[in-house]
Amino acid sequence: MTQQKGTALQDPFLNTLRKERIPVSIYLVNGIKLQGQIESFDPFVVLLRNSVSQLIYKHAISTIVPARAVRIPVDDGSDERGNVATED
Repeated sequence: MTQQKGTALQDPFLNTLRKERIPVSIYLVNGIKLQGQIESFDPFVVLLRNSVSQLIYKHAISTIVPARAVRIPVDDGSDERGNVATED
């Protein structure tokens, strides 16, 4: 089964944040800001750890802001800027 386009960027981004233990701010659609480190994730939820662990449904997430710049390993046929290579 092929990977859906939405997860082709989402999974490497979240996995990099998790593996490098980069602190993040997660803004929910209702305006609440949560902070911590991503401990785990699946297609439906993100597990955020700070002083406690919080299970956040992805449909409730508006924005994820890393504390520092993140280099995302993406293998989708695009160049480093995200431009898809085309043949002339």
